[in-house]
Amino acid sequence: MPARTLPTIPIPDIQAHNTEKSCYVTIGAKVYDVTSFLEDHPGGGDLILEHGGQDIEAIMKDEVSHFHSESAYEILDECLIGFVADEEVINGATKSGKPAEILPLLPSKEGMHELEQQTDGANGKVVYAATGMSSEEDLSKDTDFTADYRTHKFLDLSKPLFLQVWNGGFSKDFYLEQVHRPRHYKGGDSAPLFGNFLEPLTKTPWWVVPSLWLPPVIYGTVIGGLNLGVPAAVAYWLLGLLIWTFVEYILHRFLFHLDEYLPDNRVGITMHFLLHGIHHYLPMDKYRLVMPPTLFIVLATPFWKLAHIVFFYNWHAASTVFSGGIFGYICYDMTHYFLHHKNLPAWWRQLKKYHLKHHFADYANGFGVSSPLWDYIFHTELEMNQPKIVKSA
Repeated sequence: MPARTLPTIPIPDIQAHNTEKSCYVTIGAKVYDVTSFLEDHPGGGDLILEHGGQDIEAIMKDEVSHFHSESAYEILDECLIGFVADEEVINGATKSGKPAEILPLLPSKEGMHELEQQTDGANGKVVYAATGMSSEEDLSKDTDFTADYRTHKFLDLSKPLFLQVWNGGFSKDFYLEQVHRPRHYKGGDSAPLFGNFLEPLTKTPWWVVPSLWLPPVIYGTVIGGLNLGVPAAVAYWLLGLLIWTFVEYILHRFLFHLDEYLPDNRVGITMHFLLHGIHHYLPMDKYRLVMPPTLFIVLATPFWKLAHIVFFYNWHAASTVFSGGIFGYICYDMTHYFLHHKNLPAWWRQLKKYHLKHHFADYANGFGVSSPLWDYIFHTELEMNQPKIVKSA
């Protein structure tokens, strides 16, 4: 199923579509093309044409004049073609310094994913079309499993996800569109991934990371200090910590978000889902936030070998650099977990807003988790200012 990008449509254009040849209606900020439904409407097409080019939310809810069942709304969902952009919003975008923050399909900064933002006429919020969300609070709103599957035809959260991804036959574009539209499993539990004996292996409580990896880091650091001397060991250890921040950025940007270069087949799509896609699909799943030990070993082994190749002249120097890097990884995973699930002091709250915006607004930027340092260096930082909203009268 191909991906669908929905544009914003000015109100005058919507109002002009009020004939049997082309009939649009709106509900709030959503625009529907109901032309094909005119002949099938139980009350006759004339009833719809009376409201052609207009908002029908009130009449749909008016049980006195006509009761509309859930199936009526399902039909509308299939007719969705875009979102309302009234003249004041367009004028405000044109006059603002950053029109791309208000209207979709406008050029953004170099290398930046083209964000599509719509204004919700009911509450004045900006809705990011790439994710379907407007704020970090939306990440924790329970998803209606049945309605979500009926609307998007992607994954049924009530069933194991792995085989659905493997057997789904999704195109890469459709998969990427859907996996970056966050869902939330009801009750804050974990959605089933395999649904069998493998399920416990996919869940990692946050405390596993420091429990497993902090003791070897302490051991490697102490051995390094004893053999290199404290000043040299501290220097090597801090170098390893700095290197980790760069590795974190590189892994997140070029491995976890290998979106553009993802093979368009089920092997590539399934690997992407297991590696990082499931986190963007269910970002508040507290048991799939930190790296499972087996995956950590797979990713860490090449860096252990690389450290000993680069610092070939001294085994203890290589081990101390590696220890500093692994400590950085521990801090990263702990930071990642707490950013999603804990209330934090002031500075950390800013980091939390930064990272969660990566999830609900712009997944193609903001790759630094424990620090945005490399985002600023490589110009992939997130714009943290709120988009300007011009409310209609």
